[in-house]
Amino acid sequence: MRVIAGIHKGRQLKAVPGSNTRPTTDKVKESIFQIMGPFFQGGKALDLFAGSGSLGIEALSRGMDYCIFVDKHPKAIKTIYENISLLELDDQIEVFRADAYRALTAAAKRELSFNLIFLDPPYRKVSYKDLLEIISKEHLLTDDGIIYCEHEINDELPNEVPGLNLIKQAKYGGTIGVTIYQKV
Repeated sequence: MRVIAGIHKGRQLKAVPGSNTRPTTDKVKESIFQIMGPFFQGGKALDLFAGSGSLGIEALSRGMDYCIFVDKHPKAIKTIYENISLLELDDQIEVFRADAYRALTAAAKRELSFNLIFLDPPYRKVSYKDLLEIISKEHLLTDDGIIYCEHEINDELPNEVPGLNLIKQAKYGGTIGVTIYQKV
């Protein structure tokens, strides 16, 4: 696993030990950032269900100013800190060990808004519809902000979510589906 582009291009990242997380492949990462960016002129990202932090780190490498990483698993949190330390990104991040729903509520209470939100939960463990509705209802996206959802290829994500426009659906290989929404 590595950073694909930007100021940290080619740098290796550590994976979360064990088989409970599935890192986004380099091919998928390259494709989705071509759609969402590929580079950013600053902004804030939220990497929910962060795992190793690879998606948020990629966004930082490509020009995001700041990223909040959230995961509820201790091994993932430890791996995020290791990867952030390797790339010396400590001043551009916050890391929280929390449930995704609680993290979204906390972000709303802090009146945070993000240019880019990554939703890459363990497959079949959460409702994308519920997460998307909370993000929209709580105004957690900036104008034209983007939500990236990675899911099982057979999962049906909603075509319509109040305040969001579905801008891309794609399939990668035989198992990975990607759906991208943008704030309207």
